[in-house]
Amino acid sequence: MYYPFSWSKNIVQLTIFVLLVIVLGGMFDDLVLAVALATIAILGFNFYQLYKLNQWVWHSKKLSPPKVYGAWEYIYEGIYQLQRRQRGKRKELSELVKRFRKGAEALPDAVIILDNDATIIWCNRLARLELGIKWPDDLGMRIDNLLRHPEFVEYFQTADYTYPIEVPSPANPRKTNEYRIMPYGDDNLLLISRDVTRVSQLEDMRRDFVANVSHEMRTPLTVINGYLEMLPMTSLDDDPLAHKAIYEMSTQTKRMQNLIEDLLVLSRIESSSERIYEHIVNMPSMFAQIAMEARQLNTDKQHQIEFHIDPELHVYGVEGELRSACSNLIFNAVHYTPDGGKIDVYWSKNGHDAVFKVVDNGDGIDDKHLLRLTERFYRVDKARSRKTGGSGLGLSIVKHVLNHHNSLLEIRSIVGQGSEFSFRLGYELIPTETSKTDYAK
Repeated sequence: MYYPFSWSKNIVQLTIFVLLVIVLGGMFDDLVLAVALATIAILGFNFYQLYKLNQWVWHSKKLSPPKVYGAWEYIYEGIYQLQRRQRGKRKELSELVKRFRKGAEALPDAVIILDNDATIIWCNRLARLELGIKWPDDLGMRIDNLLRHPEFVEYFQTADYTYPIEVPSPANPRKTNEYRIMPYGDDNLLLISRDVTRVSQLEDMRRDFVANVSHEMRTPLTVINGYLEMLPMTSLDDDPLAHKAIYEMSTQTKRMQNLIEDLLVLSRIESSSERIYEHIVNMPSMFAQIAMEARQLNTDKQHQIEFHIDPELHVYGVEGELRSACSNLIFNAVHYTPDGGKIDVYWSKNGHDAVFKVVDNGDGIDDKHLLRLTERFYRVDKARSRKTGGSGLGLSIVKHVLNHHNSLLEIRSIVGQGSEFSFRLGYELIPTETSKTDYAK
């Protein structure tokens, strides 16, 4: 039972003790001896209490304090209460750690916690099975000494964890793991590894299927279109139905050819292994060619198209992919802006980055469509898209090109006012003057 410390009670007790010493000293006519003996008795009592405190704190297994008297009773009681609180907190913390570990063990992913020196603090059971980590033998080992794949080591040491990385599993080379790293706690890192073998296989199968089917369909479509072009349309003027049939067949065949070409382009971009830092793209020259094509495409629409191009701004990248992305955005503006509209194309430096932007004053796009625009075959207005000959793959191609160049497509649109499609290439893709000179040589 805890009793609050009382100064008055202790002062009364001390006063009674002092008076008793004085009385005894007077009775035996030796006050000095009485004070000396009293002092020795107090020191002995306190040293004995210190001894008991030391034994209880360091050697006793009992939580409850021993029986004591006087002011020491409050000291023991205070320590006892503090121990009880600390014991309760330790129990709560222990339960929290157990729940955390149970949750981490239940995750379908391998989880590793690293400190600021990249050494392993803890890992779950799946990390030991899938990544070959030996626990607790590998406790304190650097993660890049255990996961030694060159791509993972480079990814880890660059410390840019914006995107995950896929590399073969260290425990089974036939499996593919996706690694994600994120800050955790104070200067710690959380590494999550997921088996994406099945997903990668399905993606490869899908990509190969699309590429193979598209390639196989090109030949029969070419043959059909060739024979359709050989048919003399003038001889069919007397038969309006036949004339219309031939015309529609020719139109739809060309549309199908365009669709197949876009599928093949998308397939090539998805499977591209070309490094973006190996070539410098002359963007002003590329935009000059696109401008000529856009003006030819604009013959019927009669838009006012203006290009605002920085003549000195080049970038690292894959020229064919960047050309495809930029031309798709520009040609989309030409196709979907009502006749006589205004289209502005910008290529300039904004801060440290290079920014491409296409702005039109067309019909605009409702907000509910913006998040799905880059999906394959997604159409805002299906009737209008088919009328203009769109394949529904243009923005999907743009998305994959920009992913390859570590960028994202940004879309802003207001219904009735127009749209803005833009992307930003980071400063690391802008070559220095020295790089341009070396590349020219």
